[in-house]
Amino acid sequence: MPTRLTNYFLRTLREDPSDAEVASHRLLLRAGYIRRQAPGIFAWLPLGLRVKGKIEAIIREEMTAAGAHEVHFPALLPREPYEVTGRWEEYGDNLFRLKDRKGSDLLLAPTHEEAFTLLVKDLYSSYKDLPLAIYQIQDKYRDEARPRAGLLRGREFTMKDAYTFDYTDAGLDASYQRQRDAYERIFTRLGLEYAIVQADAGAMGGSRSEEFLHPTVIGEDTFVRSAGGYAANVEAFTTVAPPARSFEKLTPLEVLDTPDTPTIAALVAVANEKHPRPDGRAWTAADTLKNVVLAVVHLDGTREVVVVGLPGDREVDLKRAEVAFAPAEVEPATEADFLKHPELVKGYIGPWSERGAMLGEESATGIRYLVDPRVVEGSGWITGANVHGKHVFGLVAGRDFDWDATVEAAEVLAGDPAPDGSGPVELARGMEIGHVFQLGRKYAEVLGLKVLDENGKLVTVTMGSYGIGVTRILAIIAELNCDEKGLIWPEAVAPFDVHVVAAGREQVVFDVAEEVTASLEAAGLDVLFDDRPKVSPGVKFGDAELIGVPRIVVVGRGAADGVVELWDRRTGERSSVPVAGLPAALRA
Repeated sequence: MPTRLTNYFLRTLREDPSDAEVASHRLLLRAGYIRRQAPGIFAWLPLGLRVKGKIEAIIREEMTAAGAHEVHFPALLPREPYEVTGRWEEYGDNLFRLKDRKGSDLLLAPTHEEAFTLLVKDLYSSYKDLPLAIYQIQDKYRDEARPRAGLLRGREFTMKDAYTFDYTDAGLDASYQRQRDAYERIFTRLGLEYAIVQADAGAMGGSRSEEFLHPTVIGEDTFVRSAGGYAANVEAFTTVAPPARSFEKLTPLEVLDTPDTPTIAALVAVANEKHPRPDGRAWTAADTLKNVVLAVVHLDGTREVVVVGLPGDREVDLKRAEVAFAPAEVEPATEADFLKHPELVKGYIGPWSERGAMLGEESATGIRYLVDPRVVEGSGWITGANVHGKHVFGLVAGRDFDWDATVEAAEVLAGDPAPDGSGPVELARGMEIGHVFQLGRKYAEVLGLKVLDENGKLVTVTMGSYGIGVTRILAIIAELNCDEKGLIWPEAVAPFDVHVVAAGREQVVFDVAEEVTASLEAAGLDVLFDDRPKVSPGVKFGDAELIGVPRIVVVGRGAADGVVELWDRRTGERSSVPVAGLPAALRA
């Protein structure tokens, strides 16, 4: 039976919603696919559910082809398993926590590793049961601080999460590759360009981690890639450190006056004017050692101030810093932090001080000091002398100062060398659409998932985790397939195959439209029929273009002569077609 607009639950909007930031958000709301319930939370209407269902069907087909079996867990789960794995605290404010009437702690699951692990532990006990791959398509909940862009970053969203279980590392490698291959097939079928990049596992833990990123200017992720094939999320990028150098013949450091130089730019200008290099080359920001004060908030609530030293031509990338200090949170130091540490002289902070050198102190400030990997033994720098208006010139790492550890917290710049030697990298923006992890034995170990191997010995199971953002993918497809008039869905996920519009008030128009609709349904096509009797052709055309079914059949002036107009929203072509030849024209 065709779907008739006279009794279909659909209302389109003529104007753009005021809070819609991107095209997908604007058009999905206007075309009646979703409705906002709260920030980052949306209701799904019939059109939206049809598209979402088609995306899920493709995922299910490829998961089945990869040997995975579908299950379904509740979103509401108890605290205890997440406390055992440490993620009750690690997720911090992103976790929705609640209590039942008895005072028991519950959560709305942001992800389901614990539940999957315990299910398999409950049912399987032998290596003969493995390998195993199970998955679900289910809603997840994360209390995003700033939900934005409609479905692209929400607090409730639909994910496909799959998990594999093996008892050997070789088995995990094979399972991982099967899932990874399935992801490539899924995204290809959905018409999505993607880049596979090395990624940080974050709170998920585990070893090997790769993201599938869709390159887009509205993406929230920055990734790097080289002409030689290297690709990584900036959070997972590793700096190529220069070789250490001998400092035996280097000249001693000097403390020089640098008045009014609280910034790197001002320091470089004064250095070139008043303290030029002996070799005649101009000082640059890369010759300076910038010292950035950060506050690290640990899981127990304690706040630690640290100093990070990095080349002055770079800024701290807080996303990279968060990965480096995980699971703690990182933020710039506040005025209150500086008041608690008067030894930090703003604009003139450094790892060396004259007083400290005289007293033989290892740290100039007594605060934990970390450096960028480019700060290697024998490298020389201009940096703060911990005295207002003074900087140290010729300060040599390893000779004049030491550090507690290296840290990957500096921004990545275009032209930086790829760590695999494949050449300089370029930066691009992308949106995460899938993520695959080799979790290893992290969750199985803490939750006690073991099986008997061939020798009757208990061994810990090794796991993989594989996620796809279903609702985010829907939004990205909408973002890619639209124009100024509305959505233009690809055939694979369009809510209907054909949209038939009865454009006129004469009875013959509706009679022929009924005939056309019946013939298309008989040909196996899914039809949306605009049979509204008192709506003008202009409004119907506007709705058809807004809704985005890729092929529109207009039954209008030529109806009495057995001729209809076929619109192709993908190409913009319009052609007159005899009613009898319409099914063949649509197949072509």
